[in-house]
Amino acid sequence: MLADLEELVCCESFSADHAAVARSADVVTALGTRLLGAEPETIVIEGVTHLRWAFGTPRVLLLGHHDTVWPMGSLRTHPWSLAGGTARGPGVLDMKAGLVQLFHALASLPSPDGVCLLVTGDEEVGSPTSRRLIEDTARRSAAAFVLEASADERGALKTARKGTSRYEVVVHGRAAHAGLEPHKGVNAAVEAAHQVLAVAGIGATTAPADVTDSDGASHPALGAATVTPTLLSAGSTRNTVPALARVSVDVRVPTTAAQDRIDTRIRGLTARTPGARLEVRGGGQRPPMEPESSAELFALAARLAAELGQEPPRGIAVGGSSDGNYTAAVGCPTLDGLGAVGGGAHADTEYVDIAHMVPRTRLLAELITRTRRWPEPGPTRGGMS
Repeated sequence: MLADLEELVCCESFSADHAAVARSADVVTALGTRLLGAEPETIVIEGVTHLRWAFGTPRVLLLGHHDTVWPMGSLRTHPWSLAGGTARGPGVLDMKAGLVQLFHALASLPSPDGVCLLVTGDEEVGSPTSRRLIEDTARRSAAAFVLEASADERGALKTARKGTSRYEVVVHGRAAHAGLEPHKGVNAAVEAAHQVLAVAGIGATTAPADVTDSDGASHPALGAATVTPTLLSAGSTRNTVPALARVSVDVRVPTTAAQDRIDTRIRGLTARTPGARLEVRGGGQRPPMEPESSAELFALAARLAAELGQEPPRGIAVGGSSDGNYTAAVGCPTLDGLGAVGGGAHADTEYVDIAHMVPRTRLLAELITRTRRWPEPGPTRGGMS
């Protein structure tokens, strides 16, 4: 497993570099073909390479991604290393170790029948080309297991995730000479300042939702929706009244209802500066993964861990999103965070705790075995399109 992990980590796969992602797909293909005895279907959408293995009539979806947030050349400053019970390198935790565990879990079974394995190449940028592929596969599945890293350094599973929305509020004003006739302009920068405060006010007045984890504990950090102005730009030259300004807005929500309410409020923003005009772009990206979607699978994971002599996993609701948000939203029971245990994802300190790799692989193998016997899902499932 460690040799396989080294091979994946040493093939850089920055999401924005489609050629690098294609090279990574070749390495993942070779690994999967060796362990599973079958080649994947290679699916290239808008230049992004995704891989899919399907065995028999799939009942269980195993979901991972091979792209990372690390720019090309990161291996020079963050080389692969194995020391003191930890593995390090770009993307080692998020989520190349999860891929290794995924392949070895499936390879350990007498047969892979009933499983679809989907490895995408654009998860780190929101899955714009793979979303429909993920949703279509999930609608036909009885369970989805997401091999993202655990929720903490003790191996907690992710039982709920916030949904995400992204907006850009574009302010249209009118240019004028800042010294000779500023009164003839409509200052987009001033109006953008009003909008920053208005957007921040939406976040301040959003009531927390009642979200609890698998232990029944409340998580206020997850329960409260957040609406955060982030990037801000205005103007073209120092001596011109700005005719254009832009405000980027990051939204995280615990429920679909909260996502809809905030969308209505952001689209209802109005200009305060006479003559200014607003344009709101963007909207919902990933829907929330609500706790109900993971409850049955989490209970099963706890029972199987006990049977394997492992410490029972904890379930934690987290603020970040993943492709598990998509599978849950279309009605497929989803359990996330089954991948590697470690810390520092996306940071200089990213690492994997090696001691957890085999136990997590065994737990996943048992989950696959039990759930691929589940009844077929109903003919239709809801969710966001």
